[in-house]
Amino acid sequence: MLSIKKDLLTALAAGLEQLSPDAGDKAAFESPKVAAHGDFACTAAMQLAKSLKQNPRQTAENLRAILLQAPAFECWVDAIEIAGPGFINIKLKPAAKQQIVREVLSQASAFGNEARTGHRMLVEFVSANPTGPLHVGHGRQAALGDAICNLYQSQGWEVYREFYYNDAGVQIGTLATSTQLRAKGFKPGDPEWPEQAYNGDYIADIAADFLAKKTVRSDDREFTASGDVEALDDIRLFAVAYLRHEQDLDLKAFSVRFDNYYLESSLYLSGKVDAVVKKLHDAGKTYENDGALWLKSTEYGDDKDRVMRKGDGSYTYFVPDVAYHLTKWERGFEKVVNIQGMDHHGTMARVRAGLQAVGAGIPQGYPDYVLHTMVRVVRHGEEVKISKRAGSYVTLRDLIEWTSADAVRFFLLSRKPDTEYIFDIDLALAKNNENPVYYVQYAHARICSILTTWISQGGDERLLKDVDLSALTSPQAQALMLLLAKYPEMLSHAADGLAPHDVAFYLRELAACYHSYYDVERILVDEEAVRLARLALVAATAQVLHNGLAVLGVSAPRKM
Repeated sequence: MLSIKKDLLTALAAGLEQLSPDAGDKAAFESPKVAAHGDFACTAAMQLAKSLKQNPRQTAENLRAILLQAPAFECWVDAIEIAGPGFINIKLKPAAKQQIVREVLSQASAFGNEARTGHRMLVEFVSANPTGPLHVGHGRQAALGDAICNLYQSQGWEVYREFYYNDAGVQIGTLATSTQLRAKGFKPGDPEWPEQAYNGDYIADIAADFLAKKTVRSDDREFTASGDVEALDDIRLFAVAYLRHEQDLDLKAFSVRFDNYYLESSLYLSGKVDAVVKKLHDAGKTYENDGALWLKSTEYGDDKDRVMRKGDGSYTYFVPDVAYHLTKWERGFEKVVNIQGMDHHGTMARVRAGLQAVGAGIPQGYPDYVLHTMVRVVRHGEEVKISKRAGSYVTLRDLIEWTSADAVRFFLLSRKPDTEYIFDIDLALAKNNENPVYYVQYAHARICSILTTWISQGGDERLLKDVDLSALTSPQAQALMLLLAKYPEMLSHAADGLAPHDVAFYLRELAACYHSYYDVERILVDEEAVRLARLALVAATAQVLHNGLAVLGVSAPRKM
């Protein structure tokens, strides 16, 4: 059906060109607001009528006459109707919709995917400094970042996942001193315990392993503890490696991987921060005032100029960000996406301004940002705010242990990132239609159960892609096939909009459409031709459910 739609669009463009030269670019299909009106809608006649100095309905009638003569429309279209001031509604023949079943079954897991484009992108997400367990907000970042990577990979991009963090600075210093105090026998509430220290039980665990002289390994570092409670730098290195290892365990449980870990401190040690400041100075984009060095960021759309170097000689936090993103461009990533919390909103304008001012040929709007709100967790109708492990917040690991990685992923991706989300533990555990991930997974498992029964009776699933589909004529079957055909376009739009929630919405709609179909048509009927056609349709539906869930990083169980 996808190839049929392309043929129809080509014919539509040619028809528009007959009415008016250069009008072919107006060729587009929309989904009718009322399904009964048709399968495709076209508003091109109304757009064209003014330039032709015609009544829009007359333009639509003229276009309809041309389309009725087009071979593609003769072959695949059942009716072309004019509605209202000039809407064109197109009803496809059942055979046109049936083609999607063959396309899905022949392409299998590749259905919806585009060929490799040669384009390269980097997605930076999670990027949590190793000062404590990953919280639920990090989980939302992990789900968003990984799904966006999967979306772009489906569109043929070469995608690189990166985790950016700092192993120095004030927060890491606080981690080291907190661990040292625990190693010396002090605890929260003691007179010696500083107010700003980290209080979670994980600090005691780090201290105990440091005293035991253990070795910890993470994906990007390894360190063996000395056990010397006075060796603060040793404690710092051990604590960072310990928590990086803990982050790796959390991310592994969430099925998230990274290609690279990038240290903020390396930007200073390599001289990249000083180098970018020099480039900005040499380009005449900085000035001195009140003992500070300022960036002329207002020249690039910022609401005010920004301090780069304070009076004490230290750089403000956005300066290493500019240096870091310059490395992304220099590493050949034409598209860069950052997944961050809403508190980073102010960073966007100044980082982009700095990159423009460097004069490296970086396009405007680089990098892209996806900003998300935090997540509230509710259990038994009451908000959960405290984790024993972390001391002051619910961790990602808590959420996975209370529910499942699949539920956490699907729930965190089921809303737009910039909308507040309430994660309902009880709903995530419910086995009913109110639980969205259960509803979608159950649709897949329900189909697999049917196929398993048929195979146990001697059926061969591999033969379904070649069966006669002419029996698929009911309204419910045709609605299901039409929705299957929308999957590739939905994927493309979701990638363009950095919107994995569109995939979650689509999967819920597809599951509902399948359940509606299943309620009216029995699959394993006695008549073989009908049975095989219906089996092919539900097998194609299961495949698309599987493919869409894979984009979100959610499993598609065969049994539930």
